[in-house]
Order: sequence, then structure tokens, then C-alpha cells
Amino acid sequence: MKTNLRTRLALTIAAVSLALIAFISLLSSYFINQQFKLYMTRQQDTSIREIIDNLSAQYDESTRTWNAEFVHTIGMYALYDGYIIKVYDQSGQTVWDAETWDMSACIQLKEDITHVMMTKYPQSNGSFTSEDRIIQRGATTIGSVNLTYFGPYFYRDNDFEFLRQLSDALLIVASFSLLISILVGFFVAKRISRPILSAIDATALIARGDYDIRIQESSPIAEVDQLIESVNHLADSLDQQESLKKQLTSDVAHELRTPLTTLQTFLEAMLEGVWEPTAERLQSCQDEVARITNLVKDLENLATVENGTLKLEKSMTDMVGLVGQSVNALQMQVAQKNMTIEIRGTCDPIYVDRNRIGQVVINLLTNAIKYTPENGKIIVELRQTEDISILNVIDNGSGIPQEELPLIFERFYRADKSRNRETGGSGIGLTIAKSIVEAHAGTIEVQSVVDQGSTFTVKLPR
Repeated sequence: MKTNLRTRLALTIAAVSLALIAFISLLSSYFINQQFKLYMTRQQDTSIREIIDNLSAQYDESTRTWNAEFVHTIGMYALYDGYIIKVYDQSGQTVWDAETWDMSACIQLKEDITHVMMTKYPQSNGSFTSEDRIIQRGATTIGSVNLTYFGPYFYRDNDFEFLRQLSDALLIVASFSLLISILVGFFVAKRISRPILSAIDATALIARGDYDIRIQESSPIAEVDQLIESVNHLADSLDQQESLKKQLTSDVAHELRTPLTTLQTFLEAMLEGVWEPTAERLQSCQDEVARITNLVKDLENLATVENGTLKLEKSMTDMVGLVGQSVNALQMQVAQKNMTIEIRGTCDPIYVDRNRIGQVVINLLTNAIKYTPENGKIIVELRQTEDISILNVIDNGSGIPQEELPLIFERFYRADKSRNRETGGSGIGLTIAKSIVEAHAGTIEVQSVVDQGSTFTVKLPR
């Protein structure tokens, strides 16, 4: 059964918190019990020393006798505390014996302590044991005592009550911590999942064609924030592509409408006898057919480079000579605008498809000529590094706004919104140029300032 992200995150956090709290509680309980055992062992040693010290105080050195009444009192208090004692003088004679005084009380004490420890604390593995200790006054031995007790330690009722209260406290703390963890888990899960759910909703709208959707919220989590940025970028890209497709339909319709309308008008006039089919009028019809043919060729070239069917026929190519030929091929357009094209620099021959790279140079130069005013200047600069050959086409034309620079290599995009093909072109040339350069494992970039000009940079591996 599938669960949503928020529930899964909350349950995961709660499960991890529960496991961690249980582990910490068990570990704390273990260490507390261990420390309490050490404490009780030390307390038992302290109690035995106190019994011996109290017994030592009941010996009169001047008369070398024991105060039997007080020894009896100490023995009774020791019995109430769980210790069965026998006191002997320095000659080994019995001064006081708990079992002789009250055997039944001693037996009952052993049974009670053994029952309690085996019932409430069976893991202690203890039993009653006896040991002899000497009784000294200074450096002089004045007697001995035999102590019988449950070892290595035993718990009294108040000790068990302390342990119970401690366990209850740990349980309360663990329960409270678990509750807080669950609440925090749901809160964190909600914080994490909210932008992800927004991204899911946005992608669903994008899939239905709503490219205007944007995710406004951000996330403190880097990966989620990157997801949001990616979805917004996807929406931007698809919106731009949709606009370009609409522009494509409009541009192609316009590009075809003008020559077709002209052809239709000329042919109807000649068929109806209004015009005679002179050579000049037939030439005009041929020019319009040529315009349609060139547009179709541009579309075919674009399809070739975008479908990955472009085949490169590489050979060692002199880039200086190739640029010179391209400039000569455009001398008529240059002369019409009274412009100058200057070739600077040099570079070694490189292994490329001469015709395709020549097409790139022609496209870049044609683009520069169109957007450079009369009497302008275009510079073609060649240089190289150890790994790449670099071609710069620099003009002092109208330039391109910064917000449009990322779009100029898109299909049918034209910085000049005019529909006049003589100025705006079909918007395919730069797209074809970029695809050819990338097919050579190179890059093409542009830098531009409005009213100052543009620089197109082509980098090709040597």
C-alpha cells in the first residue's frame, strides 16, 4: 500500500526517534543499574566498617572487658540492617552471637532477604556469605567479628522503590520525547513535502500545457530548492519553446504568403491577358520561387542538423583561407552598405568539415552585415591556444539586448521583430551554426551591448 511523502517522512522520523529513545533508555537504565550496584556495594562495605568501628568502641582497655549491653544493641541494629554478627574477644571467646540470642530471627532474615532478591532482582545471582574481620583499637587487635550477609549486595524496600521511581521517570521522559519527536516529525515532514508537492502540482499543470505556472516558495533544503529551480526553468523553457513554435507558424506563413501572393497576382494577370508574359515579369516570378526554395532549404538544413543526421566530411582546413573565401562571397552585400571587413590574426590548419564550417562563417558574417549600419566595420579575428582555435566575428552594429542573448540560438528567433526577411532573416541561421559547431565538439558564444555591437566567438578543438 502506497503512502504519501508527508506520512512516510513523519512515520520514518517517528520510527527512528522511537528506536533512538528506546536505545538511549535501555542504555541509561543499564548504566544507572550498574552504578547503583557499585553504590550499594560501597554502602555495604561502609556499613560493615561502621559495625566494626562501633564494636571497637565498646572495648575497655583498662579492664580488658567488653560492654556486653552495647554490643548487644549494635548486634540488634546490625540484624535489622541485614547483618548477622558474632563477636569474639582476642582469646576467641564469644562476646555476643546473634544466632544464639535469636536463631529464628536470623533464619527469618535470611529467608526474607533471599526471597526478596530472588523475586524482585533475580539477575543479582547473590547468596548469603560469611567473612571474618578483626577488631582493632589503634594498632592493637582486641577481637574479631564474623559477619553473615547477602552478597555481593542486597536491596532493601526503599532501594527497590528508588529503582521503580527511576524506571517510571525514564518511561515518562521516553514517552514525552517520543510525543515531541512525532510532532516535530510531522512538522518537518510538512516543511519538506510542501515544496515537493508544489513541484508535483506544477509539473502536472505543465504537462497539461500551462507554462505560466511558477513555484514561488523556496526550501532550506538545497536539493529541494534545486528541484524547484529546475521545475521553474522547465516551465520557462517550455514557455519559450511554445512562443517560438507560435512564432514559427506566423513567420513561415508570412514568408510563404508574400511570394505566393506575388506569384498568384502575376500569373492571374498574365492568364487573363492584363499583362503580357515579358522576360522581366517572368524573372520576378522566378525570384519569388527562389525565395520559397531558399526557405525550404533552410528548413531542410535545420531538420538535418537537429535530427542528428548531419554527416561531417573532415579534412585539414586552412581557416584563414576559408574566412577569406567567405568574405569574398559576400562582397556584394558589403559594397551595397559601403562597409569594410577586416581579417586579423592567424591560426594553424585544423581538422574540420570545410563546407560546414564555411556555412557557419557565412551565417555569422551575414548576420553581422544585416545588423551593422552603412559605413560600418566588421572584424574577423583568428587566434589559437594549445588546445583550441578561436574565431571572433566582431561588428559595431545595433547590438542585442541582454535579456535576448540566451534566445538568439533558438529556432526561428529573431532579435529584430520585423517580418522583413531582408533584415530579420528566417531565424534559422544561428541555430544551424550552433548545431554545426557542436557537431565538431566546439562551442559558440555571443557578447553584445546595445548600440555598440556584438561579438560572436566560435571555439573549435585543434
